[in-house]
Amino acid sequence: MVQSGAERDDGATEAGETESISPPRASTASKRQREGTGTVGAFGKRTGSSDLVFLEGILPETDDRVLSDLSTEQQTTVCLDRLESILSSRAVPLENVMKVEVQLTDIDDRAAVDGVYRTRFDGAYPPRTTVGVCALPGGAAVQLDVVAVDE
Repeated sequence: MVQSGAERDDGATEAGETESISPPRASTASKRQREGTGTVGAFGKRTGSSDLVFLEGILPETDDRVLSDLSTEQQTTVCLDRLESILSSRAVPLENVMKVEVQLTDIDDRAAVDGVYRTRFDGAYPPRTTVGVCALPGGAAVQLDVVAVDE
């Protein structure tokens, strides 16, 4: 709120008037752009207009169904398959992944994730954070958030 006249503690002015202004609007270039394959939930695919690609909520899913009945290792494989598919649709190689966040419903499953992770990044591992969470959409055991560069 923008106020005219001398302000009082209650937000009114000496003249008793208050004036409202609309919040600033985001530019068209900064609005969220949803690209790529469909997902479970309201996850974005890319934000802004930079060379960075932000991918969130990569779940072990096919045909809009979360494969929660698979082992954590198998779910991780499906997540990384989906990541590669999304990146290849933009002609971005897996080597361009800059950061990965792995969310696990059982933090003790790190070893299962590590085993699959090692096979995909050929020793040039991007920085990674592993976070324990209470639950994931569809009963999944693992979910990925990824930042890659589109050069």
